[in-house]
Amino acid sequence: MGLEDAGDLVLHIVLSKIGPEDTARVACVSKRLHVSASEESLWSIFCYLDLNISTPLDPHGDSAPSFKTAYKLWRESFRMYPWNLVKRVRLCWDNLKEWLSLNFPEAKATLRKGATEDDLQEFETCLKVKLPLPTRLLYRFVDGQETTSSSSESLGLIGGYSVYSHQVNVYLLPLKDVINETKETMRHLGFSSKLNLIVVAVSAASSSKIFFLDCANGQLYTGTSTRQWLPCVPDSLVRSVHDINGDQQQDAMLLWLEEHSRRLQTGTIKIRLEENIKSISLFPEVPPLCSVAVTNGVQVRASSVFIPEIANLRDQPPAYWYAYSIRMSLMPEGCILNGKDHSSCQLYWRHWVIRADGAVIDKVNGEAVIGKYPLLEAGEEEFVYESCSNFPTTTGSIEGSFTFVPGSLKDPKGSQFEVNVAEFPLKLPDYIF
Repeated sequence: MGLEDAGDLVLHIVLSKIGPEDTARVACVSKRLHVSASEESLWSIFCYLDLNISTPLDPHGDSAPSFKTAYKLWRESFRMYPWNLVKRVRLCWDNLKEWLSLNFPEAKATLRKGATEDDLQEFETCLKVKLPLPTRLLYRFVDGQETTSSSSESLGLIGGYSVYSHQVNVYLLPLKDVINETKETMRHLGFSSKLNLIVVAVSAASSSKIFFLDCANGQLYTGTSTRQWLPCVPDSLVRSVHDINGDQQQDAMLLWLEEHSRRLQTGTIKIRLEENIKSISLFPEVPPLCSVAVTNGVQVRASSVFIPEIANLRDQPPAYWYAYSIRMSLMPEGCILNGKDHSSCQLYWRHWVIRADGAVIDKVNGEAVIGKYPLLEAGEEEFVYESCSNFPTTTGSIEGSFTFVPGSLKDPKGSQFEVNVAEFPLKLPDYIF
C-alpha cells in the first residue's frame, strides 16, 4: 500500500515521523499528499520539536500566519547554518531562559535580542576575526547581556563566588562590548590582534576574571595571575571549527553554556541570596562535589570552586587556588545530646585536615571561623562562610570537624561536642567557569 492509499490518520502519523524536510518532498508528489503535508497540526508538531514554539512565531518573535509559514521563515532566516546546529543552539538558549524565568527573572531581563547577520559581519570586520559557527549562532539568538545599571553586577548569567574581598560575577558581553573589551584587554596585555582572541565574558565585580574565545580553534580560555592560559572546556570535545560537517561542530562557547545550563537545571548550582541580593553561586550544592554530614542535629555542607584568576602555575611548586564554601545549620528538631533536645548551639573551634594527592599537607586548629562564632538555631537559615586555600597539585581535599556547645558560649547547656565535616574535593575541573 502506497502513501496515497493510507487513511488520513495513518498518513498524518507517517508524515510526523519522517520530519519536515521529507514531508515537504512528499507534498510535491500529488494533490492529496500536498493537502495532507500542509496540515497545520502537522507543522505545529515540527515547530515544537525543532524550535520549541507552541504558537506560530517568526525568528523576531512576531506572529506568523501559520505554523508552516513560521517554520519556513525560520529555515530561511538561518539558511546559511546547518539546521541541526541551529536546533541545538536554540535548545541551549531555551533551557537557560526557562531556568532563569523560574529562578532568576532579574537576570533574564538583561538578555539582549539576537544580533543580525549585518551586526555579525560588522563585528567580524572590526576585529578582523571569523567567529566559529556555533558562537555566531549563539549571538544570533541572544546578543549577550545588558549591563548598564549598577545593580547588574550580581546578574551575571555565569555567576560566581566571593572570598573575603575577592568578588566574582561573570556575565556575557554583547557584541558592542566584546569589541571594546577585546581592544582594551589585548592592548593592556600586550597581545597581538593576530591571535584571533576575543573577550566574550568578564566579571562585573572588581576582579580580573576574563574569558577569551580563540576564533581559530574554537577553544575558550581564562587566564591565571601569571598570564597562563587554561582551557575552559576539555580539548577533546572541541571539534574543529573548520569541520566540513557543520552539524558536528561544537566550539567551546556552546559546550560551556550547555554544561552551565545542565548544572543549573539539575540543581548542581543554585541561586544565592545574600543581603537581599540574588546571584548565581558556582559552589556545587549536591554530592559528590558537595559533601553533607549531620552530627547530633547539626548539618554541614561543603564544596569548592577553582579560582583561576589568582592561580600561579609558574612557581615550583605551583599554586592552585580554591575557594570553599561551608554551610552549617541546625535541623528543625534541634541539637540532640544524651537524649536531650537543645534549640540552639554555637560554634567554638575548628579543625581541618588538608590533603594534596591523598597526602596530608596541613592541619589547622583554631577558634571561630573567619573571626565569627555562629549561633545556630533550630530551623533557621544556614550560616554560610567562604574561605580559600592553595594546593601544589591539581587534586586535593579538606575534611575536619567543628566544636560546638549546646545553648550558647555565654550560656552553655552541656558539654562540648564534635560536628563532622565530611571530606570534600578540591580538584582542577574539566569545565572552568
